[in-house]
Amino acid sequence: MSFPDELMHLIRTDEPLGPLVWLGIGGPARFFAEPVDETDLQRLVQAANEAGLPVRILGGGSNLLVREAGFDGLVISLAGAATSQIEINGSQMTAGAGAKLSHAVIKAVGSGLGGLEHLVGIPGSVGGAVVGNASSDGRDIGSVVQSVSVLEPTGERRTLTQQEAGFFHRKSSLLGLSIVAVTFELEPRDVAALTKRMQKLWIGRNASRPNEEPRIAMPFVEPDEMNVNELLQQVGLAGIREGQVSLDAQSPQFLIAHSGATSEQCLKLIERVREQVLLQTGIDLQLNLQIW
Repeated sequence: MSFPDELMHLIRTDEPLGPLVWLGIGGPARFFAEPVDETDLQRLVQAANEAGLPVRILGGGSNLLVREAGFDGLVISLAGAATSQIEINGSQMTAGAGAKLSHAVIKAVGSGLGGLEHLVGIPGSVGGAVVGNASSDGRDIGSVVQSVSVLEPTGERRTLTQQEAGFFHRKSSLLGLSIVAVTFELEPRDVAALTKRMQKLWIGRNASRPNEEPRIAMPFVEPDEMNVNELLQQVGLAGIREGQVSLDAQSPQFLIAHSGATSEQCLKLIERVREQVLLQTGIDLQLNLQIW
């Protein structure tokens, strides 16, 4: 297919996706675009819809596994400045879907607004965190979401309320939608106290991450009232390996893609882990990863 002439300067073909995701795995996108403003984003979504072309939104790539075959559609990156801005108005903060979650947390804390500081150190974009209803210390991001702006396949912008976004444990009803921006309703608090709490949480979270391994992901959603790390340790799956993919020996909530790892190896390891956990504990681990 061909896009309208006025959009062709935004389109790249056969764009490798592996370098854009944390696991470093994956084939090319048939079409790839990074819009410079929201108007371009709307027109790209509309053009793809009219051509019957599937669309995927790429945020930070921290919870994404791309198969070697790549994606036969249009991948839209929200890494550009126009889709990653963060603005504060009173107790409300609006962040573009492409903004890094860490930047949003730091911006809120620096402005004396509480409600996001417990999410410090969680990788990825604001859009991805909201779609997956990222959670830490028993509180999820959906609890402070006021509204979510999404694009319809026609390119029309629509605003969903917190209730319409359908937040529940580590999930939402937003999967598959093209998120543009998120508005949070936060609580005014003391900057110094917030900063201290954020720093403490950051140190603790950073200490558990296998920093010597650059290609990692957290493949599983934590079950209710249970820590995935402790669960996998108890079941004896720490360090389990499939080809060039393994769970970290010390922090098995992290999946590591070693040199030569493939998407098939990742999926096989994930399925082995889920089967063993279900067999030994009766718990059906849910995936945190999106698979393209």
